[in-house]
Amino acid sequence: MSYDADQGTFRKMQTVSTLPKDFKDPTTAAEVVVHPSGKWLYGSNRGHDSIAIFGIDEETDKLTAQGHQTKDIKTPRNFVIDPTGKFLLVGNQGANTIVVFRIDQKSGALEPTDIRVEIGEPVCLRFYMPVLR
Repeated sequence: MSYDADQGTFRKMQTVSTLPKDFKDPTTAAEVVVHPSGKWLYGSNRGHDSIAIFGIDEETDKLTAQGHQTKDIKTPRNFVIDPTGKFLLVGNQGANTIVVFRIDQKSGALEPTDIRVEIGEPVCLRFYMPVLR
């Protein structure tokens, strides 16, 4: 969507799927997050059990599918990018885990770190950044 501030309206720019073309099983999307650099967009798929990766064209803002990360992902309820933009953490409601991926700063790909935390049904991940006074 693009937003026209003068008119106060949205306009559809593009429709893309977060799923591979050959995936036909039931699935739902849960979260969409843009990397702090504005270069990549990530979306979670419950059913396909993946994080979809898209490149964002800096001139047109259009998305290009770049693949999926599926390793250690099961019913991704929520995910978050750390404030440095170097890591993406996935809350796996269906696996009772939080897993950590390193974000490749050239391609946006998600690289497994094999860091995992066992926790009962994680549904919301946030970074707390206290304000120092």
